[in-house]
Amino acid sequence: MSDDGERAISIIAFIGSVFSPWYRWSGRRDPENHVCVNVATYGRGGRFTMTDRGRDALRHSAQRFEVGPSALEWDGTSLTVRIDEIAAPPLPGRVRGTVRLVPAAITDVEMPLTPDGAHVWRPFAPVARIAVDLEAEGWTWDGHGYLDGNFGTRALEADFSHWTWGRFPDGDGTLCFYDADRRDGTHLASAARFAPDGRVETVTPPPLRPMRRTLWQVRRTTRGDAGSTPRQVKPMLEAPFYSRAMVETTLSGHRTVGVHEALDLDRFASPWLKPMIALRVPRRPRWTFRD
Repeated sequence: MSDDGERAISIIAFIGSVFSPWYRWSGRRDPENHVCVNVATYGRGGRFTMTDRGRDALRHSAQRFEVGPSALEWDGTSLTVRIDEIAAPPLPGRVRGTVRLVPAAITDVEMPLTPDGAHVWRPFAPVARIAVDLEAEGWTWDGHGYLDGNFGTRALEADFSHWTWGRFPDGDGTLCFYDADRRDGTHLASAARFAPDGRVETVTPPPLRPMRRTLWQVRRTTRGDAGSTPRQVKPMLEAPFYSRAMVETTLSGHRTVGVHEALDLDRFASPWLKPMIALRVPRRPRWTFRD
């Protein structure tokens, strides 16, 4: 998010593009044949890109991850993302430029999301700074950022019916909340505070507070003080099964604005939804690197 709260960017690098209908239709047997660098920009002139690419487009090492024309590179202190993607309708166009993320520290935390460890959340750098420089008017800015990873050996919809996640600045650190309804009838309710030096403290989650449903009627809740009313202050991504938004809530008496996500995996599992997603997620199986 930009320091003034007017713009934001989300970048997700996939091996096994979990939200791609092409990966689902393939039977999810070959993750490296469904790779993607998904870029979404929010604010004036925002765009959405998510191209499902084949194994020809993948090159990776310990420091560098390439998918077709885009790449992520870690130099030991910062992560630089070089973006060159084509946006999907209704606002087509090229999204090109760089984003540099500098973590305050790298954590050593891994959190299983299921008892058997089939899904793992890895918050690498919950406190970070970012510098965005895209080839579009108004898209050069600095802000606060976040870097994590999710890993799994089963489809999300196989183990979860619904989840919400939130990251909220908390003084000089950040609070993260993970809530999920598992298929086995149990519920995940996790809260952690991350300090700028990488220290992590598990905390008791504040009460769940209701929020308005999205335009697609995706159910949303987040954490907040008893009696508080969280509210969306800026929409980011609205899909039939997924919501991402800037949300304001109250934590320990203080108002804070962070990024909130809600995922309806019952709806995502519906066969009727996959062709709709394919309209926004093209498949490009071939690629040739020029160097």
